[in-house]
Amino acid sequence: MRYDDRMVGRTHWIQSLPQPPRVSIGQYSTTGRKEANDDFYGVLIPEEPLVGNKGCAAAIADGMSGSAQGRIASETCIKTFLTDYFSTPESWTVKTSVGQVLRALNRWLHGQGLALTASEYGMVSTFTGLVLKSAMAHIFHVGDCRLSRISGGSLEPLTQDHHLRFAGGRTYLCRAMGADVDVEVDYRSLPVLAGDVFIFTTDGVHEYIRDRDILRLVEENADDLDAAARAIVAVAYEGGSPDNLTCQIVRIDRPGEDDANAHFQKLQERPFPPPLEPGMILDGYRILRELHASKRTQIYLAVDVETEERVALKTPSPNFQDDPSYIEMFSNEEWVGRWIDSPHVLKVRDSQRRRQFLYYVTEYVEGQSLRQWMHDHPRPSLPEVRVIAEQIAVGLRAFHRKEVIHQDLKPENILIDRFGTVKIIDFGSTRIAGLEEVASVTENHGLLGTIDYTAPEYLLGVVGSRRSDLFALGVIVYEMVTGKLPYGKGFATKRAAETLTYVSARHHNPDIPIWVDKAIAKAVHREPVRRYEALSEFLYDLSHPNPKFLETRPTPLIERNPVAFWRWVSTLLFIITLLLLYDVAT
Repeated sequence: MRYDDRMVGRTHWIQSLPQPPRVSIGQYSTTGRKEANDDFYGVLIPEEPLVGNKGCAAAIADGMSGSAQGRIASETCIKTFLTDYFSTPESWTVKTSVGQVLRALNRWLHGQGLALTASEYGMVSTFTGLVLKSAMAHIFHVGDCRLSRISGGSLEPLTQDHHLRFAGGRTYLCRAMGADVDVEVDYRSLPVLAGDVFIFTTDGVHEYIRDRDILRLVEENADDLDAAARAIVAVAYEGGSPDNLTCQIVRIDRPGEDDANAHFQKLQERPFPPPLEPGMILDGYRILRELHASKRTQIYLAVDVETEERVALKTPSPNFQDDPSYIEMFSNEEWVGRWIDSPHVLKVRDSQRRRQFLYYVTEYVEGQSLRQWMHDHPRPSLPEVRVIAEQIAVGLRAFHRKEVIHQDLKPENILIDRFGTVKIIDFGSTRIAGLEEVASVTENHGLLGTIDYTAPEYLLGVVGSRRSDLFALGVIVYEMVTGKLPYGKGFATKRAAETLTYVSARHHNPDIPIWVDKAIAKAVHREPVRRYEALSEFLYDLSHPNPKFLETRPTPLIERNPVAFWRWVSTLLFIITLLLLYDVAT
């Protein structure tokens, strides 16, 4: 049985990036010598822009003959994989997206199987899936279906059969979807080239046909892959296969590699908007006034003329019209704002109107930045600090759940509305794991965040992580309670980042409990592995004295006040030098 979307055995053009990927599909399945067909297979190629960000997918499944609902299990595997993968956030990697889908699917199959039958194997199926994205093949495999590749004139199996073979030729599955509450899924990725052919087969096929026959039949039927799939199944049937027989073929006619000039042209499809003045109307938004301007962007307060809702418009600076990296980062900022759904993250509006220019629309937050709040509250109470830190952490969790790192968390990028709700803004420096798999002609060079709040590992050439955002949050908490920075200013070099020394918050504000100081110190530790593993741990230690932080061991002066320590050292060395000079003179 098959499940597909707009394609069966033809050459299918995927309108994607300016040089889109192109694949050809061939499919065939038969019950063979059995009464019913428990096999299922399918291909799904979405429309733009999803195909550019998520790729296309194909899969095959074989319901376990010993299970009560094998046919339903295989169909569920294919349909769920092909639909749910494309519903996962575009910021997720392929591995994470499919892994989440398959884990949830496996638990559902296992639970349904136990509910439907007393047998331990109620709804069990093998599964082999392929995602083609940005000239890479991502393979997911459980069971004894098989995915092979024809490349350079040879056929190479890409999966390993998960079965045990016993005397008499009988085989038993040792791993399958729905067989247990947890499932181990094999994963691998590899680059693909034009002309590569991927062949999915169930065990009823590949156990009864030689590799050289598959190669010959694909070559003989290169113009009709449906015919090639039927021929492969026919040879396996004639070879004595007693099972269902299914073959699906995916040929890569164009792998989807990006073209530099075409990609830049796509980014520039919308021109930069002209300078906006109060009273002007842009695509249905009436400009009220300018809220903020910098050398990189402008933000305007506007009114939607249809709904009368107040919104904010963010436009790019005309200084960067010829900078592809800037344009890509500006576009990423809009995507992130739509992906992240949290009351503590600024929401980007998904406008239904056609836009003539490059800009995006966000909710309008009536309030002030955290920087201004800190100016107005130079010595806030710890409860006030905790409330703000907790809301920032909730917003960060929303980023991290979708594998997005903010990378530029600072007081200027945090808004507090008139009700006290905290919102994280400015997503131009975010690192989006899923989009790192999409071929891009632009590269981000240098430090993206603001140096005072940027974790030291960035200066050492290490890719940022969730703990890098935690570092920034720790710096913000330190600054709220002290008005200072934990390392002062001046660690903008690799050498400085390697020798940072934390200045105790109690040095600037003696009223801070020692356990709060040590919690902040751990959050902003220069080594990522020595910071908190989770935001929740940091927040808990800010409100509950950690016994480890209450030890009475006196803190060395170099930790409490490194400036005073080195002053004393310098003074002592000066005195020793004077004494030596006196001895020499006398």
